Amino acid sequence: MDLIDWCISNKSGIRISEPNDNMCKSYMNMAEESIKILPNVSQSRIWTATVSYYIFYYSLYALMLKIGVKSEKHTCSLEFMKQFLVNFYSREEIKSISSAFSSRIDLQYYSDRPVDATAIQNSKRGCGDFYIKTKMIISKITEKQVRAIRAGLAERMHKTL
Repeated sequence: MDLIDWCISNKSGIRISEPNDNMCKSYMNMAEESIKILPNVSQSRIWTATVSYYIFYYSLYALMLKIGVKSEKHTCSLEFMKQFLVNFYSREEIKSISSAFSSRIDLQYYSDRPVDATAIQNSKRGCGDFYIKTKMIISKITEKQVRAIRAGLAERMHKTL
């Protein structure tokens, strides 16, 4: 079973919901707040990785809410991005958020796993650009594009469920 199919069949995985501009703005505000505090945590690898990742994640989830897609699992949100947002994000951007996710998980939950300092610094450098790009996508995404993404997800859900 593909990861996207698992996410669709999992009750806290991926769900279609009503597009929600208010929640979209709220998540973008959380990303902005995280950007502001990022310089204050630079002495800590764990917190730099965590805050950097959440800037990526809050930005992505804001776009998902704008489209009308929810997920309680970060892995599923990232898989949704890989499967349905390829017209908006490059492979490199998808790799960047995935790398930030892995670094955060390894540092927070597996203290014995080595995490490359370069990966943390790349996440720190890239998260702001990702936020800016996502903000632009949110402002320019058309209703036609939203409908197409939702229709593609609905079709995949129909095949999976």
